[in-house]
Amino acid sequence: MSATRQRGYRRVTSTAVAFIGAGVLLAGCTGNTPESESGGGGGGNNAASDNDEEGETVRIGFSAPAADHGWMAGITEAARAAAEEYGDVELVVAEGTNDVSTQISQVETFINDGVDAIVLLPFDGAAMTPVALQAMEAGIPVINVDREFDSPFAARATVLGDNYGMGVSAGTYVCEQLDGQTGAVVAEIAGIDSLPLTQDRSQGFADALADCGLEVSNRVAADFTVEGGEEAAANLLQAAPQIDAIWNHDDDQGVGVLAAIENAGRDEFFMVGGAGSANAMRAIQEGDSVLQATVIYPHTQAADGVRLARLVAQDKSFSDLNSQGVPRTIVLNAPVVTSENVDDFIDAAFES
Repeated sequence: MSATRQRGYRRVTSTAVAFIGAGVLLAGCTGNTPESESGGGGGGNNAASDNDEEGETVRIGFSAPAADHGWMAGITEAARAAAEEYGDVELVVAEGTNDVSTQISQVETFINDGVDAIVLLPFDGAAMTPVALQAMEAGIPVINVDREFDSPFAARATVLGDNYGMGVSAGTYVCEQLDGQTGAVVAEIAGIDSLPLTQDRSQGFADALADCGLEVSNRVAADFTVEGGEEAAANLLQAAPQIDAIWNHDDDQGVGVLAAIENAGRDEFFMVGGAGSANAMRAIQEGDSVLQATVIYPHTQAADGVRLARLVAQDKSFSDLNSQGVPRTIVLNAPVVTSENVDDFIDAAFES
């Protein structure tokens, strides 16, 4: 992919997908004013009613993995906050669990209780596919979040972060900062290597670097934890006496990464984070850390899922599209947060 095409990729992503990104989707799919009031000229039925107008109360079941990670805790908090904005939404939140059998039982309970919709962030997408199919077959629409099911019939709609896009965004930023520095040493601290999301992030990063003649010189993998990040970073720093840039996939493990960097007394490089935590953004604001940027992986995906579930259950349409109904798949943007735009993102960030 050429540099021009990469920049085009980012522009298209920002233009075509930003309106369904974190925060904006929330207003976009439910907050249009009637056509007669706004003077708009399109959208047919979609623009003719205000989706924020209170309708029949809908009960939405919500299940997600345990909040043992800042991003995952942010997922559930954002889902609750989205539901609280509507007087016609009753959100039934199951206790977060990393046990597949328990999560299956939670969804079975939602089915037996006859909820109007289910928002599900599966601990394991493949393992949760059969029970999601059961819900759909029972006439209960399922909104799949972040980790996809194995069957397209298991969800009415799917909301995803862009893991490959995260890598592209991080790599493009590194290329811009190292412009003209042939032979620059670029390091990568990945998450769990066995996960497809980690593989996608790494592939996007490698593809973007290749476009400007760079490659990953040193790579280690952690486990999305503070402890794992510190250990992986310590190993990396010991193996690489000179580094120009580091991309760390996850801001939660980044807390440990930064600790290892401080302990090693290294500051000859800049670092790009991933996910978009509040503590990472504060470090970017303060400007006294090697952490120079972070790439957003929206923790608002489940909040978007709650809003979509409300629309589907109330048989409403996605107001910002001319087409009727709700899209089957939404892939959110992966913007880069720097000192220049951090103020636009920090208020909505999650705490690590």
